[in-house]
Amino acid sequence: MTDASAPTIRPGKGLDATIGVALLGMGTVGAEVYRLLNERADEFAARIGGPLEVRGVAVSDLSRPREGVDPELLTDDALSLVQREDIDLVIEVIGGIDYPRQVVNAALKAGKSVVTANKALIAAHSGELSEAAESTGADLFFEAAVAAAIPVVGPLLRSLAGDKIESVMGIVNGTTNYILDAMYERGASYDEMLAEATELGYAEADPSADVDGHDAASKAAILASLAFHSRVSSEDVHTEGIRNITTQDIEAARAAGCTIKLLALCDRVTQADGTPGVSARVYPALVPLSHPLASVSESYNAIFVEAESAGRLMFYGNGAGGGPTASAVLGDVVAVARNIIHGGRGPRESTYAALPIADFGDVVTRYHVDMLVEDRVGVLAEISNAFSKHNVSLKTVRQENKDDLGARLVVVTHSATEKDLEETVATLNELDAVREVHSVIRMEGK
Repeated sequence: MTDASAPTIRPGKGLDATIGVALLGMGTVGAEVYRLLNERADEFAARIGGPLEVRGVAVSDLSRPREGVDPELLTDDALSLVQREDIDLVIEVIGGIDYPRQVVNAALKAGKSVVTANKALIAAHSGELSEAAESTGADLFFEAAVAAAIPVVGPLLRSLAGDKIESVMGIVNGTTNYILDAMYERGASYDEMLAEATELGYAEADPSADVDGHDAASKAAILASLAFHSRVSSEDVHTEGIRNITTQDIEAARAAGCTIKLLALCDRVTQADGTPGVSARVYPALVPLSHPLASVSESYNAIFVEAESAGRLMFYGNGAGGGPTASAVLGDVVAVARNIIHGGRGPRESTYAALPIADFGDVVTRYHVDMLVEDRVGVLAEISNAFSKHNVSLKTVRQENKDDLGARLVVVTHSATEKDLEETVATLNELDAVREVHSVIRMEGK
């Protein structure tokens, strides 16, 4: 909870006042932000009501040449820069958590408004940073933290503020979508497509943040917090990646009329005791080809929102890269700068609902279970009994690829809880008739 006595409205500097800007980071995004701030200075001034002036640029290596940047602006002391009297607005595009946390906290406590693209920071420490902003009446904006140029944070904070969000489901990581899309379209293996994604610059040399789902989990935490007015951190998000997705899984998805996507899923749920809760999770899932998210290809992102009054909405576009991310950052810069000029501030953190994080075992979905079984009479009855024993009903059963090793059996269930399905798989693994449970992949999207 925030301090209700803290200042929430600050007087504006007045029309034509100059806004002092500190830019933290000069990587791909920071360099693009700096370029656009200079090239479009007159346009920004007209939109805001006063000019923006970059008065300091924090970098980690002062010896590295920065083309087009006045050397007098450069510093390696971001902490001192954000607390200077001539700084009104801080743009943080450093990345990471610990050092940015310290710097952004200091800026907000000094009354400087902050625009950040740092998803990991917001997902881990939104509460602390929001309280720091609240203590001085500063703004904390982070549109670029979720899906770069795709506007979804703003709509959740403002456009849909009068509605009740039921669920948010999205493809929020371009690297994994590129890999899975190529596996589906070309029949290539995971390793082949990861190598290609790395060569093209979609994947980092260490791709674990992407392929293990951690990047998407940070974004899921932010989306869930906004949608359900409850504080959700990245640690609250059940997270699985795509490393174990095989060409066999892709072909099984195709046979089921689906594709496989790494999804961030945020739902308002009813817990086992009947009380409301929030579920936030990331995992690869089968998505029916009829669902809008199934057609999101290559490195694009899309976020699908279901609201009580608005119904279904989808936000789609380029969710990564210097240009798209800079676009979202500068959109926030304009909004924050207007508040600095004219007075007031943007929407505050809303956690009034304070819904608890639901136990992952209580989450309900459908499942696609692929297994190798003995090819003999009575096997199907044994397997069906294993599912029914744990309250999991079968929707379809498909047998294929008989050979000397046995028969491949693909089962699609009706909706069941994670706990019941986990117990079912444990039982299947104990059956003599089941030689291997090859994969269990959830099915999402109706």
